[in-house]
Amino acid sequence: MGNPFQDQLLKAGLVNKKQANKVKREKHLNRKENKQDVSSDIRKKAKEELRVQAERNRELNRLRAEEKLHREQKAQVKQLIEQNRQELDEFGEAFHFVVQNRIERIFVSAEMVDQLSYGQLAIVKLADKYEVVPAKVARQIAARNKEAVVSFHEGKGESI
Repeated sequence: MGNPFQDQLLKAGLVNKKQANKVKREKHLNRKENKQDVSSDIRKKAKEELRVQAERNRELNRLRAEEKLHREQKAQVKQLIEQNRQELDEFGEAFHFVVQNRIERIFVSAEMVDQLSYGQLAIVKLADKYEVVPAKVARQIAARNKEAVVSFHEGKGESI
């Protein structure tokens, strides 16, 4: 029970069995090739989509890792400042320093003023407050976040 039109042609004697089978086989091969072409196109598109997805995932993972590192460094800076800050003296001498073209001041003891001037202590920013920490800690903070160190006199009047 093949194609009714093909059966009619066979009965009428216009084609023989061999020709009918040849046409049938060619149609089958054409369909198979078209199917393979479509499936190979689908496979290529799927591979491309997977590649793009993997690239996007790598980029997102890199961004997340950078963000995590930034948060960790920020937490480390905060911890260093909180653990090593020196006690400020509200009734002591005023120490003036420049922050973004503005002159700020904190009140510290006379001994701390000398230590700040010689680079033994440094002024760092924690949230909206200024704190005084030892020079060693200021270097550790600067390695993690250079903007946190506000005033630090290293060497011959150089500052970070």
